[in-house]
Amino acid sequence: MRIGVVRFPGTNCDADVFQMVENSSHEPVWLWHQDRFDVKSVDSVIIPGGFSYGDYLRCGALASRSAVMKSVSEFAEQGRPVLGICNGFQILCESGLLPGVLLRNESVKFIDDWVELSVENGNEYFAKKIPVKKRFCLPIAHGEGRYFAPPEELKKIQDKGQVWLSYVKNPNGSLKDIAGLMNEKKNVFGLMPHPERAMQSWMGGTDGGLFL
Repeated sequence: MRIGVVRFPGTNCDADVFQMVENSSHEPVWLWHQDRFDVKSVDSVIIPGGFSYGDYLRCGALASRSAVMKSVSEFAEQGRPVLGICNGFQILCESGLLPGVLLRNESVKFIDDWVELSVENGNEYFAKKIPVKKRFCLPIAHGEGRYFAPPEELKKIQDKGQVWLSYVKNPNGSLKDIAGLMNEKKNVFGLMPHPERAMQSWMGGTDGGLFL
């Protein structure tokens, strides 16, 4: 499987994601922020974490208006799988590919820690090896990871089974403990934790190896 890895100025988890794809026996392909790409050239797309465009304006807001995201949107509209990790999750929300927004942590502090997670609703693309309600651990590193959506939107998200992952112990004040989300078609996914940082035992855990 060919997996496109998107790079923006300020992306700093791209090499880790590239390595995660290789370690999962897939072929990674770089996708640059200034370029459109042929949506038939890759089988899925991952938007890594970092500080795209220095997190100026709002996290992910400038990246969401880049040329590459026009192709990512077209790719997603065809029902093909897209995964956004941390800043990638923020970019997907700013692009309208996922509902809601990521706000500054309730503590107003940057959080760098490991968290316990639970799969709330399964899917056929990412982390499908982890059963529903199974608990696992991944690291987080973010200052704006608090998920928010208006009450009516939040109810719709829950009713349609779009909550993908939840925190067992909420670290940032996310509504309904949401750590990961899916769109209605369940082909676009965002999560704040970093699976690419939990691929080997020396990293502190291996649960990230279950994502691809």
